[in-house]
Amino acid sequence: MSAIVTARNLGKRYKNTVALDHVSFQIESGRIVGLIGPNGAGKTTALKAILGLTDFQGELNVLGLDPRTQRDKLMEQVCFIADVAVLPRWIRVREAVDFVANVHPRFSRAKCEAFLARTKLTPDMRVKQMSKGMIVQLHLALVMAIDARLLVLDEPTLGLDILYRKQFYQSLLEDYFDEHKTIVVTTHQVEEVENILTDLMFIRDGKVVLDTDMESLGDRFAEVMVGADRAAAARALKPLDERQVFGKSIFLFDGADRATLEALGEVRRPSVSDLFVATMKGTYA
Repeated sequence: MSAIVTARNLGKRYKNTVALDHVSFQIESGRIVGLIGPNGAGKTTALKAILGLTDFQGELNVLGLDPRTQRDKLMEQVCFIADVAVLPRWIRVREAVDFVANVHPRFSRAKCEAFLARTKLTPDMRVKQMSKGMIVQLHLALVMAIDARLLVLDEPTLGLDILYRKQFYQSLLEDYFDEHKTIVVTTHQVEEVENILTDLMFIRDGKVVLDTDMESLGDRFAEVMVGADRAAAARALKPLDERQVFGKSIFLFDGADRATLEALGEVRRPSVSDLFVATMKGTYA
């Protein structure tokens, strides 16, 4: 695999606030990476740096290019969907398609029209007539018709109902993603992307606190449900987290011996959301 994004000592400060605290990470080709963190953790700043939308300290290489000095060339191979609508309210569907067709060298009108044919959008419909879900459908159709190597999604389904959210990610997997493309997504709806991610990065206070692939997640982390009679033994193993459910304790461990845990109770792989809550405890204090 070849690296699509390589960051070394990436730093960014806004006046008295440190948004990125000398973080280093690498994103390989053909991966779907979840960049997860609380508000203000540095997620959006990291994405802006990757997209060449902000300056930064340190080194950042995206598709072999420096986002600060080669952004025009970079954006021929990168697409971006944010949580806010960037399409002007007066524009019609056909005008939006015409615009992207005329400005982007890797855009396929036929692909875009095929995606739009599966929606309720019509060529003369204006953005101001659309629901937020329909606007996202239009934006997605425009983006998926571009043969980009990197797709960056910043809270792409924020405010959408569950049907639109599921359709969004299903379209990404079935119609866009392949081994030659890479997706980086930030979201607070962790449960909905957990099953599509290949890699996971947790960011907190401008630092990457977890960087792992999903296959390794189950080997490294484990939850065990323990009765009151064995809770003290579980606490002696220094768990990352403990919570109570129906009179029993659930402990979360990092790197603990599986046989030892099985002697305490029922062992299972933790969900990404449970792992996130445990990792971020104290952030919202």
